[in-house]
Amino acid sequence: MTRLARVLACVAIAGVPASLARAADDPLAKARQLYNQRQYEAAINAAEQARLTPQRADAADLVAARAYLERFRMSVASDDLTNARDRLARLDPQRLAPRERAEYIIGLGEALYLDGAYGAAANVFDSILNSGDLQAAGGRERVVDWWADALDRDARPRPDIDRQNVYHRIRTRMEEEIAVRPGNGAALYWLASAARAQGDLQAAWDAVQAGWVRAPLAGDRATALREDLDRLMLRGIVPERARTVGQPPQTLQADWERFKE
Repeated sequence: MTRLARVLACVAIAGVPASLARAADDPLAKARQLYNQRQYEAAINAAEQARLTPQRADAADLVAARAYLERFRMSVASDDLTNARDRLARLDPQRLAPRERAEYIIGLGEALYLDGAYGAAANVFDSILNSGDLQAAGGRERVVDWWADALDRDARPRPDIDRQNVYHRIRTRMEEEIAVRPGNGAALYWLASAARAQGDLQAAWDAVQAGWVRAPLAGDRATALREDLDRLMLRGIVPERARTVGQPPQTLQADWERFKE
């Protein structure tokens, strides 16, 4: 799986863990379970059944919207994005439980991101990160990744002075994230990537090395994190730093390979 695919991978839908028996009897629990199993078509069908009960219609629309967003991410079929937007628009977020409201905000941000409205998406993701409503560490890491990636995409066409401010903002947040959650792989990656984007190649080099040794703290995401850091170093930082310091890229690449041993 590429890094971009991992950035866009879904955040699990919350809810009381459903047993197979309960999911069979409860369409909403079944829809959540199927979504978390990445069976999006089946999740949508179960959610449509669940919304026939009026008091559960909003929660069901939320599950269906998130499932349509995931289908759009894979299919790039415009109908899926339209269906996701329609369900997010017609549900009443005041009727959702607190955890579901956090998922609703994530859905709004994801819809904006997938539609190319990166600045707006970053603002939405920022609000959920600041709220403290993301209880699962993996969920927070995904949103941190979306937030930084959205800002990065929004910054690229801007004048240099604007881009510098954006990447400074990313670096500041990543430093804060790592201080509290040292195993946040998204923060470890983006600290280095944002430093490189600012032209601070020594800081980018140092951040990749620090991320490499901290990678085991990321648990089952450690291997993917190291692959991302290695790619960033070899394809970006090494050639750019070689030009800056006047050394052959092979020399810096050899230094990096020795460090990894």
